[in-house]
Amino acid sequence: MMQDKVSSPFGLVLVLVLVAVLLLLQAGYMLWRNQRGPAARRIEKRLHLLAAASDKTRQAQLLKERMLSEVPLLSRWLLRMPRLQGLDQLLVQAGLDWTVSRLLLGCGALALSCLALMWLVLAQPFALALFVALLAGALPLLFAAHRKAGRLNRLEKQLPDALDLVVRALRAGHSFASALNMIGEEMAEPVAGEFRAVHDEISFGVSMQQALTNLTVRIPSTDLRYFVVAVLIQRDSGGNLTELLSNLSQLMRERLKLAAKVRVMSTEGRLSAWILGLMPFVLGSLMYWANPAFMMPLWTDPIGQSMLKYLLIMMFFGALIMRELIKIRY
Repeated sequence: MMQDKVSSPFGLVLVLVLVAVLLLLQAGYMLWRNQRGPAARRIEKRLHLLAAASDKTRQAQLLKERMLSEVPLLSRWLLRMPRLQGLDQLLVQAGLDWTVSRLLLGCGALALSCLALMWLVLAQPFALALFVALLAGALPLLFAAHRKAGRLNRLEKQLPDALDLVVRALRAGHSFASALNMIGEEMAEPVAGEFRAVHDEISFGVSMQQALTNLTVRIPSTDLRYFVVAVLIQRDSGGNLTELLSNLSQLMRERLKLAAKVRVMSTEGRLSAWILGLMPFVLGSLMYWANPAFMMPLWTDPIGQSMLKYLLIMMFFGALIMRELIKIRY
């Protein structure tokens, strides 16, 4: 009975449809894995890191060809615009998988939405609406800058351990390039990805000096520059590289300890700045909750609106001044 159903034309069509659906699902999975799978994402991220370097040699250009937009025509147009490579470098340093076109589109969308809300919906003056729209449009850039600062902070904390790994590898008889590859294989991100990128550049024929210089371009860290300068000087003049890197690792750890002490000693000033910045909003919310009619003229009366606007502008500049006062450079 079952054989008769399968041998019938209808059953044969069902079997063929089932096989076609399975093959279609398999093809879709293979396509996704080749383009968006874990291996493809790792390769894309490594090429993304290499793209932010300033090397103009022929070997490095093979690594750095990438697009500023997913649309080829828009990417070619963006490449002709000045200073957009700096935005691409900012995204790489922040560890974000965005393109420059996506960043600019997000900034423009936020700015236009805020402008329409303030000017058309809330009926605010155009100058104030434009000022708030510009602040809103800068939020993606501020987010990328914040991610960049956090990523650089994590990398600087990992760098002494990375140098210790290089020292142990050199003492065990490995080459310097192999030691860099060990950092990429055994340590965590973000230091692993950056040193993997250096090893990839060397494997593709870029000189050691240029690969390390590209690393300092991608990672604007003072400690990392010390490491690169020490290695390059040792390659030219000779000397004990293991002892040099060991002393440099100890120096970096002492600097991190000093930075932690400075942060602890400046805690009172930073806490005072946060309290002064949040106190007007907290008190205003409590007063509105206790007596709404008393606070209502602040944003319904024209005089109250003007006072509120000027106070917010003054608070903004006051916050910038307090930030500079509590920011200790070491």
